[in-house]
Amino acid sequence: MNGVNGVPADGGASPQQDPGPAAKKGAVAFRHRDFRLLIFGKLFTSLSLHMVMVVIAYQIYDLTGDPLNLAYIGLAIFVPGLGFALVTGYVVDRFDRRLVLAGCYLVMLISAVLFTLFALSGTKEVWPAFMILVFYGSGRAFYMPCTNALLPNLVPVEEFPNAVAWNTSASKLSQICGPAIGGFIYLAGPEVAYGSAAVGFSVGILTAAMIRTRSQRKDEEPVSLGTLLAGVRYVWGKKVVLGAISLDLFVVLAAGATALLPVYAKDILDVGALGAGLLRSAVAAGAVVTLLLLTQVALTRDVGRIMFACVFIFGGATTVFGMSTWFALSLAAMAVLGAADAISVVIRQTLIQVATPDRMRGRVSAVNAVFISTSNEIGEVRAGFVAAWIGAVPTVVIGGILSVLIAGLCWKLFPELANLQRVDRSI
Repeated sequence: MNGVNGVPADGGASPQQDPGPAAKKGAVAFRHRDFRLLIFGKLFTSLSLHMVMVVIAYQIYDLTGDPLNLAYIGLAIFVPGLGFALVTGYVVDRFDRRLVLAGCYLVMLISAVLFTLFALSGTKEVWPAFMILVFYGSGRAFYMPCTNALLPNLVPVEEFPNAVAWNTSASKLSQICGPAIGGFIYLAGPEVAYGSAAVGFSVGILTAAMIRTRSQRKDEEPVSLGTLLAGVRYVWGKKVVLGAISLDLFVVLAAGATALLPVYAKDILDVGALGAGLLRSAVAAGAVVTLLLLTQVALTRDVGRIMFACVFIFGGATTVFGMSTWFALSLAAMAVLGAADAISVVIRQTLIQVATPDRMRGRVSAVNAVFISTSNEIGEVRAGFVAAWIGAVPTVVIGGILSVLIAGLCWKLFPELANLQRVDRSI
């Protein structure tokens, strides 16, 4: 039985063909109703997600003045993601992905309501916020594997790279608006920002439930350790995929500059909560401009070298930001960082989804999500601990230099990735 757009209702559709150099461009993916619903809902939920993160970070730092607590924020979100790592992929592959996505949004909605109550309580204790963050992280653990696995079910194979670029653009656009709006609304009170985020998550639940394409599999696999570890085995055996994921993991783990933006905004650049939001938004602004350009072109050659070049630029921009005491230069460095990261994200996400059979896509996406969460959350933990020890500026500068060195090492360790010409089924 087929779903909309000729996509099998059991989720069997996957990008099994070579989209070729004439891959469709522009806004072609938006012809499909379910893709529009996914992106519309993601705009609201991702906006809310980033509002919550910038507000809770600044609120906790404002209450305690201790950068170590910024490390604990990342840890509180990362731990449930790691704990559910094997389960998330199986759930996404076994059950209807649109309903799993709605469940993720529901957990985030409840978390936003709890954050609102925390802010209204006026307490100076921050431990309740960390407990809410653990619950919030539990919902977020399913979010990325589910979204990435659902996306290929909503568009034809030849339009998938275009869909990835628009999907990533939606995330980055939310990163522009979310932190800036969150920083601005924080001036009226954190409870206002959390309440607004709750509305955004509600929109996400509604749009996810309206998606018609079904992805529940009828050929149920028995639950076993082997089934749960299938994604890990696949990634380990696919060296190009392993190299792309590992490169992102270790570079972002070394950098971690975004975790210290509250410190830079308050103590180094003296621009306050709104400035912290603008710094986060600058990263996304550079990414969105780049991603919109990517929707108009097709990367058909030297994609491996392009990705590595972007990582080198990422490390250099991080170093510049770390040394800057001029707000305009800091914004520019963050924008360049975001632009470089955007290209590598599109290449990596397209590579992973194209190379993975649909029956395993949730589990492979879960492995990728753990790597990304490890780099982001543990990177923030590392940055917070090191900053408490040697200061924010040396932490960021050293992280940028290490990012460049790690990229060079990965070039040597994964020559298949560096020499990759195109992202298609031949990989």
